[in-house]
Amino acid sequence: MIGRRVTHRMADGVRVPGTWRHAFIRNGDYFLTDLFIYADGLVDCWGLVTLDEFEQKLRSGWVATELPEGARASGHDLAGWTCHEPHTWLTPEVMLAEVRDTIDQLNGRPDSTDRCLAAVDAFLADRTEERRADVRAAYDAIPVTQRRYALGDMDRRDEPLKVLVAGPGGRTDEWPDDPVTQEEYDDAIAFLEDRARWITERSSRVPADGPATPHAPGIHVPHTYPLKPSDAQNKKSLRTDFPAPVDIDGVTYPSAAHAYWALSTADPAARTAITNADTAAAAARLAAEAPQRDGWEHTRTAVMHRLLRAKYAQHPDLADFLLSTADATLVYADADSAFWGDNAGRGRNWLGRLLELVRSELHARRADLG
Repeated sequence: MIGRRVTHRMADGVRVPGTWRHAFIRNGDYFLTDLFIYADGLVDCWGLVTLDEFEQKLRSGWVATELPEGARASGHDLAGWTCHEPHTWLTPEVMLAEVRDTIDQLNGRPDSTDRCLAAVDAFLADRTEERRADVRAAYDAIPVTQRRYALGDMDRRDEPLKVLVAGPGGRTDEWPDDPVTQEEYDDAIAFLEDRARWITERSSRVPADGPATPHAPGIHVPHTYPLKPSDAQNKKSLRTDFPAPVDIDGVTYPSAAHAYWALSTADPAARTAITNADTAAAAARLAAEAPQRDGWEHTRTAVMHRLLRAKYAQHPDLADFLLSTADATLVYADADSAFWGDNAGRGRNWLGRLLELVRSELHARRADLG
C-alpha cells in the first residue's frame, strides 16, 4: 500500500511519482534502508533498476527477504545488531508481487486486489464453478501480506471472500478444522451482493485517458560498445550506434550516430571523415575536433528525431521490435552525455523520450492515424 509514503524523482523537469518502503540490502552485512518505487516501473535499491533487474536483485539476495541466524544488521547512523532467531514475513515472490501492486497503484490501475474483486463481480453475474475458480486464482495472486482488507470491511475483514473461495465443505486458513457450511456460504454471498449493490449506487467516475491494460514495465537500454552488425531484434537495436545504415538526403551513414555527428559540423571534409569512421565512437571523436555547426545545441534534438524516424522507416524489422516495447518507458543510458542518457536518473533521457515519440508515430501510421 502507498499510504502517506509519497515521494518522486525528477526526469528533465517531469515529476515521476513514487513511494518508499523499508527493505534490507545485503552488501556484506545487512543494511536497513529505503526502497524507492516509481510509477514508470523503475526501482531504486541502491541503484535505479528496471522491474526485471529488481527481480534479479531479489533472487540473488541483494535485496534480502530473510535474515539468517547470527546475521549482522544495521540502520545507517542509528544502530547495529546481531540477529537471534530472526523471523521475516516476506519471500522474493511476495515482495515482487507487492512492488508490482505498488506500481499499479501509482498509475491508478487495478492491482491484484482490484482484479480479484472484479472476478467476484463476474461470479455474482454468472454463478458457475468456473467463475468461482477464477475468483480463487485471483485471490491466490494477491500477496499473502495483503489478504486482509480486500473488501474494505474492518469488522468482517475478508472472511466472506475466503468463504466464497473455499465453497461449501471447503476450509479457510483461519478455521482449517471446520469446513464451510452452506449457511456460512449463503451468508457470504449475501454480504457480497449487498456490497456490489452499494458500489453500483455510488456515483460513477469518469475514467482517465489511458490504456485499459497495465503499462509495460520500463526498459533499460544499456550503454554497450562496440556494437557489431546483427539481425537480432533486441534492446541493442534501440541504440543510435547500432549498425543499421540510414540514408539521409542521398548519403548513406553506417548508423544513426554516424549521421548525427556528421550533421553536427558544416565542414564538408570533416563530415566525410565522420561518415567513413569505423565506429560511432570514432565518429564522435572526429566530430569533437571539427568546427560545430552554428546553433547546433538548439537544433540537435530535432535532427536526432529525424534520424530516428529514418532509421525505423528504413528498417521495418527494427521498427517491429520498437513497437513490441508497447508503452514501456525507455531509459536510455549514455556514459558520454547527460543530455541524451538517463544515467541513473541524473540525465535528461532525450534519446529514450524520442524513441517513445517515434514509437507512437509508428503506431499511429499503422493505425492509419497519421
